Amino acid sequence: MNRRDLLKGSLAAGAALTLPIKLPAQPRSGSPRDRALFDIAKRELDRAGDAIWRRDIVGIADFGVHSSEQRFYFVNLNREEVTTAHCSHGTGSDPEHDGWLNSYSNVEGSNATSRGAYVTWEWYTGRYGTSVRLGGLDQTNDNALQRYIVMHRATYAEPSHVERWGRLGRSNGCFAFGEENFRHALLNLSGGRLLYADSLGLQQNGAMLSREQQLAMLKPENPTAMQRYNPGVY
Repeated sequence: MNRRDLLKGSLAAGAALTLPIKLPAQPRSGSPRDRALFDIAKRELDRAGDAIWRRDIVGIADFGVHSSEQRFYFVNLNREEVTTAHCSHGTGSDPEHDGWLNSYSNVEGSNATSRGAYVTWEWYTGRYGTSVRLGGLDQTNDNALQRYIVMHRATYAEPSHVERWGRLGRSNGCFAFGEENFRHALLNLSGGRLLYADSLGLQQNGAMLSREQQLAMLKPENPTAMQRYNPGVY
């Protein structure tokens, strides 16, 4: 090797050392809950492996939180941010219709929500207009396709439904969103991305609370007539 080649090699090595090291994505700002969601998103992406071919955004449905809350999270790993949405659960998971998910099921005809990781597939036009097919990746949700578990829009998942009734309406086990939130899901979560559903009970401070703990926090000292009529909601 001559002196010129040696000099080129040294300069290239020096330039490489000055390049920034790419660290795992973490939110630059946000709440402890956002940081917990980033950890969950990366964990589930690793677990799903090659079944997920678009790994920029992960959807996380926290059904351990009451349906009146914005409990669906779009975790954008590239932009390092988290946005929230309302999302309904299934009638079979909430027979009392009090807004709390009580149980999961993977059985056809149960109309219940299924826990686990999903891959989002293509758009299609169905009963609720444009919808997104889902494929279950776990034993707890691998009947999703034959159960027609999808993402779709629904009027009972609008924020105005919460304002009137104190909770969302229920789906047949699908992930139902209001119009604006579904448009965001359609554009940002379809086509080979990960959707993960579980009862996490995540709070703004990053704590994971049980239903009983959340009820104790939400119960008002002087309930209104509507709150007394729906005791499981508040």
